[in-house]
Amino acid sequence: MAKVKKAPRPKAQTPKGFRDYFGSEVSERAEMLRAIAGVYHRYGFEALESSAVETVEALGKFLPDVDRPNEGVFAWQDEDEGWVALRYDLTAPLARVYAQHRNDLPTPYRRYAMGPVWRNEKPGPGRFRQFYQCDADTVGTGSVAADAEICAMLADTLEVVGIPRGDYLVRVNNRKVLNGILEAAGLDGQDKAHERGIVLRAIDKLDRLGKDGVAALLGKGRQDNSGDFTSGANLSADQAEIIMRFVNASENITQKLNEIAGESFGLSIKVFEDAAQKPSEGSFEPAGNSLDALEYEVWNGAVLDYLSELVEDSKVGQEGVDELRQIENLLAAQGYFADRIRLDPSVVRGLGYYTGPVFEAELTFEILDEKGRKRQFGSVAGGGRYDDLVKRFTGQAVPATGVSIGVDRLLAALREKGRIGGSVQGPVVVTVMDRDRMADYQTMVAELRNAGIRAEVYLGNPKNFGNQLKYADKRNSPVAVIEGGDEKANGVVQIKDLILGAKLAQEATLEEWKERPSQYEVPRGELVAKVKEILSQWA
Repeated sequence: MAKVKKAPRPKAQTPKGFRDYFGSEVSERAEMLRAIAGVYHRYGFEALESSAVETVEALGKFLPDVDRPNEGVFAWQDEDEGWVALRYDLTAPLARVYAQHRNDLPTPYRRYAMGPVWRNEKPGPGRFRQFYQCDADTVGTGSVAADAEICAMLADTLEVVGIPRGDYLVRVNNRKVLNGILEAAGLDGQDKAHERGIVLRAIDKLDRLGKDGVAALLGKGRQDNSGDFTSGANLSADQAEIIMRFVNASENITQKLNEIAGESFGLSIKVFEDAAQKPSEGSFEPAGNSLDALEYEVWNGAVLDYLSELVEDSKVGQEGVDELRQIENLLAAQGYFADRIRLDPSVVRGLGYYTGPVFEAELTFEILDEKGRKRQFGSVAGGGRYDDLVKRFTGQAVPATGVSIGVDRLLAALREKGRIGGSVQGPVVVTVMDRDRMADYQTMVAELRNAGIRAEVYLGNPKNFGNQLKYADKRNSPVAVIEGGDEKANGVVQIKDLILGAKLAQEATLEEWKERPSQYEVPRGELVAKVKEILSQWA
């Protein structure tokens, strides 16, 4: 009789593109979400928690690949043989929720949502298939005041979580301006949808491909370093020139301002000289934070003038410029100038559903990449106006605007700056010297917890006291409490300052170690007070 084959043991490994998060990472994220929610709440937004699973029909054309509904998202067929999927973002679910419950919701409806999203895409360094997003959206108003409010709220949010002014920029553009550029280039018809898509994707990759790479994609195409060839839009020279005037907008504006600075505006020429020295890096960067509001607003004014000239014969393009002008005025009235929120023609946003103002939050400080080269950290949030998304469900146009913050990238940025990521203090550990006196130790830990102190009783095998202290070290515990039979009889407890003990062991001489003991004997009734005193020294 053949032996029954045992089933192989499962491998203890996370699926490809996923990872596990431990103690401090989870705590840091929770604290960040709490801080972001505080800003959103202050702005009058209400929390919404929608289902993590949506029908593929609800996600619709905004899936990466609509012909294969299980590609790009994690999808499966339910018992009714309909396709459902883990949510790809938090915006498509909002459109479904608003369409479903619009009669019960206020108009405009202001909501924020936080949680994981899932994308069935190729993972890479720092790129996972599950990550957290933090969204805020206003549905039901076409007023650009809603777009301006989102930008102001985004700036406030970055500062609240620990990104100071000077380390970030919220960049603002308008898709209507780009539509005007495409119209001027003869790419506005339905028959030009393919070429238009190539142009949009090329412009959106400006920071990665550079101007030459974008120009190549406007023409016959581009071959990358690996030899792969990407077909281009095959535009004529005149068409490509119009598009490149838009792509080169920041450089051209900087050059113009540099020529007239000191004549008409009375500005610091150094500001524009510094910008002109690095045009390939994209948008204008002021020199330091010493500029006054006038100098910043001259930049925004120059952008508006340049874009207005560029889309002179396009109605939709001029409408986009007018909306940007309104946004700039509304933000200036609240004290948000171009040192924090700046008009920037290079912001395109790749998703197809944006219909008006678009914005990105970029962190401007430098980090070192894996090869030790300096580079800017880059974008941590983005969004814009999407007036057609809810219409898919209702058949009626419903204006909406919103922003999404990449929580994991923002956490990574704060770690890069050293603002989070230190060791997180563990609980006070009450050691067990006599297992028959567990009730006494539980009483101690209850007293500590009732005083607001994080504490636990050691629940492993108490036979080896050294193992208990090793456990406390692994837990990064600041204090260990010890009460053996002698201490119990004398009405005292031993309290060991583990942080000081570790420091003395590493740094102190024998004389210093004797002069500054790290273990104290106190009356049992002073347990909580002494622990509080020690913890306050290391707060």
